[in-house]
Amino acid sequence: MTQTPPPAGRAVLVTGGNRGIGLAIARSFSAAGDRVVVTTRSGDAPEGLQAVPCEVTDTASVDAAFAAAEGLLGGPVEVLVANAGITKDQLLMRMSDAEFDDVIDTNLAGAFRCARRASKGMIRLRRGRMIFVSSVVGLYGSPGQANYAASKAALVGLARSISRELGGRGITANVVAPGFIDTDMTAALPEERRTAYLSSIPAGRFAAPEEVAAAVRFLASPEAAYITGAVLPVDGGLGMGH
Repeated sequence: MTQTPPPAGRAVLVTGGNRGIGLAIARSFSAAGDRVVVTTRSGDAPEGLQAVPCEVTDTASVDAAFAAAEGLLGGPVEVLVANAGITKDQLLMRMSDAEFDDVIDTNLAGAFRCARRASKGMIRLRRGRMIFVSSVVGLYGSPGQANYAASKAALVGLARSISRELGGRGITANVVAPGFIDTDMTAALPEERRTAYLSSIPAGRFAAPEEVAAAVRFLASPEAAYITGAVLPVDGGLGMGH
């Protein structure tokens, strides 16, 4: 009897993979031959990729998204990239409870919900990679971003706790902390502000989204099997390892 060969590449799920860094990460895995599904709020797929709808603030939506993704991928998620995030910037004394809670619920609790669901399949496989997309702001701080910085800093504790729980099962959990990235948003900054930002970066330039994607792919690679609970800055030296 002829057996069906196993699917090529690994099963990869990237949350918030429809634009910016998330899209670059998804395309990088896909170009390397992995099977990739992205989550978007609408469920609309970027060109050349598969997508499932997901609202990371809702557990039922996360569970449904994973079930749909596993159907498309042909098995459990082997690599989770928790990238979905929002900002609601405001000075501390003016920040509302809702502005704080919404950012924490999406950026931190959303990553937790996805990691919890992904862990079920990874434990059965006895292998897996979780990569959480943080920010230099989480380690460096930024005025007007107490909610965002708190959510991104907390991803480090989440990844390190997962590392201690699941490290013996062949599962790693790491954090990538990007700095300023060359996107449509940074391109639209006033020239004086771009100059000020660039002057604070030792490398003297913004990163390309593909450079963040390369760091994520390294942490998901077999060569990084002994790296877990780590924070990998991709910030041109801005945070200097904070």
